[in-house]
Amino acid sequence: MTELLENLIDHPESSVRGPQSDLLSHVLAQIRLTGDCVYARSLAQAEPLELDIDAAHVCIVMQGTLHMESDDPITGALDAGDVGLLPRSAGDLRLVAGAPTTVVVCRFWFDPDSLRSMIFALPRCIHIRKADGANRLDGIVHFLLSEAKDVQPGATLMISRMIDLVVIRVLRSWIHQGQTSGWLGGLSDARIARALKAIHEEPLKRWSIEALANIAGMSRSSFCARFTALVGRSPLRYHSEWRLGLARDMLAKRSARVGEIGLSIGYASEAAFSRAYKALFGHSPRAGYLTAPPPS
Repeated sequence: MTELLENLIDHPESSVRGPQSDLLSHVLAQIRLTGDCVYARSLAQAEPLELDIDAAHVCIVMQGTLHMESDDPITGALDAGDVGLLPRSAGDLRLVAGAPTTVVVCRFWFDPDSLRSMIFALPRCIHIRKADGANRLDGIVHFLLSEAKDVQPGATLMISRMIDLVVIRVLRSWIHQGQTSGWLGGLSDARIARALKAIHEEPLKRWSIEALANIAGMSRSSFCARFTALVGRSPLRYHSEWRLGLARDMLAKRSARVGEIGLSIGYASEAAFSRAYKALFGHSPRAGYLTAPPPS
């Protein structure tokens, strides 16, 4: 059964520099999203930007300024060329034009089976300034608006995939700033990133705290504390969740029967695998298997 899981693991190429580069691809592959809408909005001074309550958004300020306000005092502003990623409902966060403003909005939703705890560990707004690389999205934004205006066959899929690229670009820029929090913080710390890389490359290995701490070059206690603080879960819990995420992909591909998939990722029985899977994703692996489309 090992070959089933090996097919889902993309080992880093020798040309990739540092442990963080390939890790971001690995982690983001477990956080799927679907984008459905791109539009430009012109706002008068003091006019709020209306956003869908149940969706996530990327806001790209083309000109003007968007003040970020909440029940607390003003928390900052998105200036011309800046990008703001709101990974979940804005809640009490309001975006209000500080001057006549034009903003491009990308609306998307995270897949319900994504690792929800990772999504909710993100801050409510990730702000990338123009000087920090936000302007690198200019070409994608132009293409997005073109696709949204001139609907052609396949446009819906094109828009969704390009919004996916925008979100990845924002998260990558955020990591490079070194100001990340939550699980992405683990990618910005070279020592923790080495341990994450090992877990991702060898998910079937029975990792111990001692082995991972040695890879990180840290003491066991320091490693556990640092890993948990940055990633938001203990090293062994992260390892377990990563294996279950790979199992979810195998179920979607109908690579094997439920019990065989559970055994392939290290569970002694289908019952133990089902309990762990349901605890993480909210439904049994058999339910996901039955609703997945048959392989083409």
